[in-house]
Amino acid sequence: MPLDQEFENEEEDSEAKEMSFLGHLEELRWHVIRAGGSILVFAILAFIYIKEIYHYVIIAPSQPDFWTYRMMCILADKVNYDELCIKALNFKLQAIGVGDQFTMSMTSAVIAGLVFAFPYAFWEVWRFIKPGLKPSERKSAQGAVFYVTFLFFSGVFFGYYIVTPLAINFLANFTLDPSIINEFSLSSYISLVATLTLACGIAFQLPIVVYVLAKVGVLTPAFMREYRKHAMIVILIVAAVITPSPDIYSQVIVAIPLFLLYELSIMVAGKVEREKLREEKRLATTGDNN
Repeated sequence: MPLDQEFENEEEDSEAKEMSFLGHLEELRWHVIRAGGSILVFAILAFIYIKEIYHYVIIAPSQPDFWTYRMMCILADKVNYDELCIKALNFKLQAIGVGDQFTMSMTSAVIAGLVFAFPYAFWEVWRFIKPGLKPSERKSAQGAVFYVTFLFFSGVFFGYYIVTPLAINFLANFTLDPSIINEFSLSSYISLVATLTLACGIAFQLPIVVYVLAKVGVLTPAFMREYRKHAMIVILIVAAVITPSPDIYSQVIVAIPLFLLYELSIMVAGKVEREKLREEKRLATTGDNN
């Protein structure tokens, strides 16, 4: 083959590869656009009903009649521990800046749009990732969208109904001196609620993270069982940080779901390990037959 023809063939091959790469980028771009569009749509809907969202969702944990506080009072009666019952929150919300209420309404709408659009947005990302997986990996990852979405919303509900009220209660009733009045800015309050709620939604993805790490061989169930006691100490520290209240009941309420998540992660890692052993056994049997 002439050198000039060989060079032309190589140039065509490299151009095909480049087009393939650009095609992937184009596909990724459209997935991102659709995911971002879904967030925008839900953000617009949230902004339309922003007053209802503020009254029934965002401001609700700052009121003594919030569901969590009522349940804690019931628990206080059963365990005969009156300090667990939250009857008043010692603070007021205020909008300091001229445009704070409008700015915070926009911010809150975007956060609400992100939360509600999460299932579809993740589904778009998964549609881009899935074709690049091997058939065995696709089979193992069946139901990924459901499990990720379920864990995310479980974490969001846990953060909203458990972690956020406990944190607000502690910060509202913590005073250096009785003469100091707690008047929290609207932006700091929303930042606290959004951060704790979304952080719990992300933290509840632990079983998914463990599944991926177990797949690549970084984590094993034996390792996680060996360091279970260390994990429990870390979980207790995290629970104490999330709920700075010295009340042991509040810390236990937060720590229990985290313990369960860790145990679930061990089960997930064990399932991955069993699948690997079955696959290795199948390959060994096939090799012997050959």
